[in-house]
Amino acid sequence: MASYLLLSLFLFFPHLCASSSGSHSCSHPEAASLIQFKNSFSINQTDDAAWYCDYSAGLKSYPKTNSWREGTDCCSWDGVTCHHLNAHVIALDLSCSWLYGNFPSNTTLFLLPHLQKLNLAFNDFNHSKIPSEFGRFESLVYLNLSHTRFVGEVPSQVSHLSKLVSLDLSSWIYYYEQFTIDKHALEGLIQNLTEVRHLFLDEINMSSANAHVFMNLSSSLRSLSLAGCGLQGKFAKNIFGLPNLNFLNLGGNQLSGQIPRSLGNLLQLTHLDLSDNQLIGQIPLSILNLTQLEYLGIVGNSLEGSIPNEVTAFPNLKYLHLYDNLLNGTLPSWLYTASSLKEIHLAQNQFSGHIKEFQSKSLELIALDHNKLQGPLPSSIFQLLNLTRLFLSSNNLSGVIEFSMFSNLSSLKNLDLSYNSLSLTSNSTSSVNHILPNLTSLFLLSCNLSEFPPFLKGLKRLESLDLSCNRIEGKIPQWMQEVGNDSLAYLNVSHNSLTEVEHFPWKNIAVLDLSSNLICGNLPIPASTINIFLISNNSFNGEVSSFICNASALEILDLSHNNLSGTMPQCFGNLSDSLKFLNLKKNKFYGTIPPTFAKGCQLSNLNLNGNLLEGPLTPSILNCKGLEVLDLGNNKINDTFPHWLGSFPQLQVLVLNSIGTHHSLKSQMGWAPKVESNIGWQVGLKVGMG
Repeated sequence: MASYLLLSLFLFFPHLCASSSGSHSCSHPEAASLIQFKNSFSINQTDDAAWYCDYSAGLKSYPKTNSWREGTDCCSWDGVTCHHLNAHVIALDLSCSWLYGNFPSNTTLFLLPHLQKLNLAFNDFNHSKIPSEFGRFESLVYLNLSHTRFVGEVPSQVSHLSKLVSLDLSSWIYYYEQFTIDKHALEGLIQNLTEVRHLFLDEINMSSANAHVFMNLSSSLRSLSLAGCGLQGKFAKNIFGLPNLNFLNLGGNQLSGQIPRSLGNLLQLTHLDLSDNQLIGQIPLSILNLTQLEYLGIVGNSLEGSIPNEVTAFPNLKYLHLYDNLLNGTLPSWLYTASSLKEIHLAQNQFSGHIKEFQSKSLELIALDHNKLQGPLPSSIFQLLNLTRLFLSSNNLSGVIEFSMFSNLSSLKNLDLSYNSLSLTSNSTSSVNHILPNLTSLFLLSCNLSEFPPFLKGLKRLESLDLSCNRIEGKIPQWMQEVGNDSLAYLNVSHNSLTEVEHFPWKNIAVLDLSSNLICGNLPIPASTINIFLISNNSFNGEVSSFICNASALEILDLSHNNLSGTMPQCFGNLSDSLKFLNLKKNKFYGTIPPTFAKGCQLSNLNLNGNLLEGPLTPSILNCKGLEVLDLGNNKINDTFPHWLGSFPQLQVLVLNSIGTHHSLKSQMGWAPKVESNIGWQVGLKVGMG
């Protein structure tokens, strides 16, 4: 959006780009005002701004005010533009400048009376309120205060800027930091800004306003963005009566009903986003009138029926995003012939039939996953040289795919063919060693694989690999150590027939799932970067090394249903400030439960059922205030009933069957549990205990 606004700025206000070359230099009072404004803030680069400016919008973020020096001509400073005749400061662009601090209500910025353009987007004004003094900029034609962490109400004085041609007050998408605007201020804004052509008010809470307030918008409006504003009810049909509109975003609201046929009146529209509303019914046929359309997004609604079909439809469309609806029928014929299409995202619908041959060579994304498509993959997919993402999982696709068929897709980064009736094979190891060199994620769940795909050998940048639910036997091959050695963060080979794992060489692994295999032997310890480690339902044996506790960020550890023995590592208690889920069920651990659960314990689920643990329960478990499930059943614990178990406010399930507790639960906890004869106590809680 920022790049779109900058383009608009240069098209409609070319005089603002004038340099100050000539005999005039900026006045001392204006230079002093700018220096004082600069000194109001510190320089702090934020990840959010850097990501948006440098990567999403293609803008360069850097501290522009570092070039501002007293005694030099302010017209030469970064972000400052002066009038070419009188050298008055007429434009200030400090977007993406790393400014941080509270925005003073009496800032010297307001001492620049000739300012026509002001852009402060993507700085951090630390939850300041927008000063009402912004209304003093009577000459302002362009104002951008988007994504600056201003909070509170939009001051009504903004509506006094009657010369504004472009206004952007879009907020960060943090619900607790949203701007608000009451219906009267909004009405004044719409009524007074008669010259406005570009209006961006994303994430401003205007739930108290009636959508019909926008009836008074100027017919010359070209851009309107009201995403995430809490708008309710049916569309105000007049929005679709703005003949010059070319950018419309009403996504993320609570608009309901059907899409009006009057949508087809917006003949100049190039960008349309109605995503994440409550729309029902079919896409109106009138949408075919929008021949200038480049972006169409109606994601996350309940649209039904088929996509309107006409061979010559949407000749300029680049991005088609209709995923997460109830659309059905076959894919429209124009989908295969539109030469400009870059992204097709129709996942999570009910499309059926075959995927036909694509004629367009510009495609970069094809996402048709979670539909009812069937038949073989069209051969044209393997000739789309610009393709970077291909998602076809969870359909009824069939046929045999030879890995070498991907040899032309050198740009492909993400591939998911999971949960179809496909069979992936490799007839020649040498022919597939160097395909897909840029692949970062590969998901081949339930693809009838019997081995690790040989082409993995050449993947040095792989970050995510999921080969679960296949027929892979034996051990993880040694050459897998070189696959994504520095980059692999996610590996899932669960539900196969693996029998041996020597060690885990991946240095930055965060998620490792080996569950439901046939692996035996001692348990190898993953890198200290691990967050989730799942090895349940195998035949691992021996003791668990205390080195596992070097994983200080471990959150989920499931070692259940193995033959592990020895005592529980004492350091498990020390991990509890990060560990949320610990499952050691059905092993052969003996000794006592470690008495070292630290303060600040994060455990919500602790399952030690079916071991040989004994001794008293450790009251240090009380440090785990968020505990929801505690299963200590089928052990040799012999203790008086621990009355302190009643101190867990979130506890929902407590299992103590077949352990030697005694004394009345009712007297200790204030309520009577279910008694199962001969096996001790079984307690199942539906609500918290206090």
